[in-house]
Amino acid sequence: MGLRIDYVEFDSADIGASTAFFRKAFGWGFVDYGPEYQGFADAGLDGGIDGSGSGAPGKALVILKADDLEAALAAVTGAGGDVVRPIYSFPGGRRFHFREPGGNELAVWSEN
Repeated sequence: MGLRIDYVEFDSADIGASTAFFRKAFGWGFVDYGPEYQGFADAGLDGGIDGSGSGAPGKALVILKADDLEAALAAVTGAGGDVVRPIYSFPGGRRFHFREPGGNELAVWSEN
């Protein structure tokens, strides 16, 4: 299957302050996806900042990309991963979140 890291997402308790910081400190731009989400632009890696309050500020979420989301889900659970957020849709695709046995939360996404 060979899933690779594709995206990094930061949770923020104050998305305006976070984007202002990254813009000023590192010169990053942002793509506006609404009041709760800003995608990175010119950051050297695809990613975004989630200000919805559904995550845990202070931790980055590493997101893997799959061609077949259901197969990735089966591989994760078959290897002992614990699904913490079942497959859901978002603008641009679908994804799920899981915790690997060492305690790290990751996500897997697919365009379809």
